[in-house]
Amino acid sequence: MNKMNPTGLVAPLIGGAARPGLCTDCGISRIGDGKACGRACQFIRPDYPGLEARVHGRLPQDATDEGFFGVTCAMLRARLAPPDPDAQWTGITTALAAHALEAGLVTAVLAVGPDPDDRWKPRPVLITDPAAMAGARGMRMGYAPTLALLEPARAAGHKRIALIGIPCQVYALRALETELGFERIYVIGTPCSDNTTTEHFHQFLVLVDPTPDRVSYLEFRADYRVEIRYDDGRKPRFIPFLKLPLSTLPADFFPMTCKTCVDYTNRLSDITVGYMGGDGDQWIIVRNDRGAELLAGVADRLVTKPLTDKGKRTGAVKGFMVNTELAAGGLPLRRMPDWLRPIMAWLQPRIGPKGLEFARARVEMKAIETILHLRRAHPARLKNMVPDHIWKIAAPYGLTPIPDEIRKDE
Repeated sequence: MNKMNPTGLVAPLIGGAARPGLCTDCGISRIGDGKACGRACQFIRPDYPGLEARVHGRLPQDATDEGFFGVTCAMLRARLAPPDPDAQWTGITTALAAHALEAGLVTAVLAVGPDPDDRWKPRPVLITDPAAMAGARGMRMGYAPTLALLEPARAAGHKRIALIGIPCQVYALRALETELGFERIYVIGTPCSDNTTTEHFHQFLVLVDPTPDRVSYLEFRADYRVEIRYDDGRKPRFIPFLKLPLSTLPADFFPMTCKTCVDYTNRLSDITVGYMGGDGDQWIIVRNDRGAELLAGVADRLVTKPLTDKGKRTGAVKGFMVNTELAAGGLPLRRMPDWLRPIMAWLQPRIGPKGLEFARARVEMKAIETILHLRRAHPARLKNMVPDHIWKIAAPYGLTPIPDEIRKDE
């Protein structure tokens, strides 16, 4: 039985377990329908064209940036003013959900908050009080079976709900949406960044900071630095990407599901809120009328700037591809000499891609990574698991499907 506390958060009692293999534990395997995973999982046979057409009313125009980012009605570079305290950026994502509750668009929001015993561990929560959205601010690392809350939400009588979710969760929700019985669902998506287990993330904190237990905030920024903040009041640290000890992480630090993600920008959300194209601010992609409706509710708090689009991504993406080919082949990554790291760390934010070009680079890198790792680890899955938009994104880098990698229905 779920018990609602005064803040409006429901602490779910979630049964079941994650499935073996390519599974991010979105929560569908934990609901009563044992066959739902086969219909919902993005790692089996995703149908992005079918779902995009149903959710957005049309397909992306591949000759535009929609080929990279998905269906786009409007794109903004924005921040909340003043920013919400304890937000990962400025709080736009949770502000959208709070507005949906305040305006009566929904009566419950499926989200994640921190585990009571570990600030970094995600805990699925069903939020019914707008003020309680503050408890969902900030970053979590680890698997969160958020969609397991669909059944408790429906049992509690909620007909209109919202989800704050990452792409693999959103795909599963959209695949099952028409059979779930809700009157209306709003989806606030975040572009995914490579996930890992909470335990692995703690190991990473030990490598990057001498006081890992005091770290309260960590963010990979668009200026090629990681920002670290502390709960003891000291000044934040900024670590260039090139000085991170990524090459020393264990081979399984990033799970195969994240190495083979086919939707980095959350193409099936109503509105996507992230950072990649924001050049220091937040990056918002409005995808349909529901997304526009949500954004209108916080428009009076938004400060916007023109989108930026600077630099050239091709060199960076080709370098990433070479390293990924080595990693996918089981060979050691090429490590940059220590004497060169400070020089390149200084140069990278000055000459590297920024704004939309940075976002395009990341999307291309993820498409390349998906194909190369599947070819090594799960070659039989390529023909069903890789949608057409991934092949189109990777094609300029010479990655095209061979006959055995093409879906039979294409």
